[in-house]
Amino acid sequence: MNILVTGSRGQLGSELQEISTCSANHRFFFYDLPDLDITSPEHVASVCRDHAIEVIINCAAYTAVDKAESDAGSAFRVNRDGAAVLAACARERNALLVHISTDYVFNGNSNIPYREIDPATPLGVYGVSKWEGEERIRDIAPSHWIIRTSWLYSIYGANFVKTMLRLGAERSTLNVVADQVGTPTWAADLAAALVSMLEQYDRNNLYAGTYHYSNEGVCSWYDFARAVMELAELPCKVMPVESCQYPQIATRPHYSVLNKSAIKQDWKLDIPYWRVSLAAMLEKLREGAKK
Repeated sequence: MNILVTGSRGQLGSELQEISTCSANHRFFFYDLPDLDITSPEHVASVCRDHAIEVIINCAAYTAVDKAESDAGSAFRVNRDGAAVLAACARERNALLVHISTDYVFNGNSNIPYREIDPATPLGVYGVSKWEGEERIRDIAPSHWIIRTSWLYSIYGANFVKTMLRLGAERSTLNVVADQVGTPTWAADLAAALVSMLEQYDRNNLYAGTYHYSNEGVCSWYDFARAVMELAELPCKVMPVESCQYPQIATRPHYSVLNKSAIKQDWKLDIPYWRVSLAAMLEKLREGAKK
């Protein structure tokens, strides 16, 4: 199959670029700004036509959660309107649209893992823009997978793990919020899951599914930070604090654990535990530093 990946220089897009070299069954075409603007119907249609695209994986997103509160126009233009443009192109081409969404579509008031059918009640502009993007896709694209994920990190780009490694090497102590609970997701695992799903994809069928994917297990940001220090053998002491002691512009969900039963059952996925994946990512970073 011919597969277009948007947002190809982000964390997930970069991991897909790496894993694509091992995929003999598909041809991947990787695009990011300025080479592809997903909010331009003409531009998207041209790229898809030139490469005879059969699957679109949309990794492009406006992810600056705090900045979105004062730059709502940009957030909605990318996360909602861009999703709609890709959905329309997928419909025209009878292509599958794979869209990456977020745990921020939930308000965090639950105490059990969120299922795909649970009501979406996002707290801020970022979450609302991603939710409205999902809804546009459901309305427009006959065949789609919407994949919600959480706490994404990678050896590529800027993320929580790499920030903790930097601060852990600079400081003796570090305060991290302990009352926001979720699950980290190694982007390499998500990329592998997407490729596995595509191997099982039947182009003769229509798909209209929303799925949750994160690594297995549950932790707070404090637990996550402590694991980074421990596995990286950094002496920095991590101190737990409440969210009110670390004010941010946008409100974060206090609980955003995702129930992954559906994606595991439908696509026969074996999802790694978050600490195992974190250790693997850190080892990969160490190996890269040696080269």
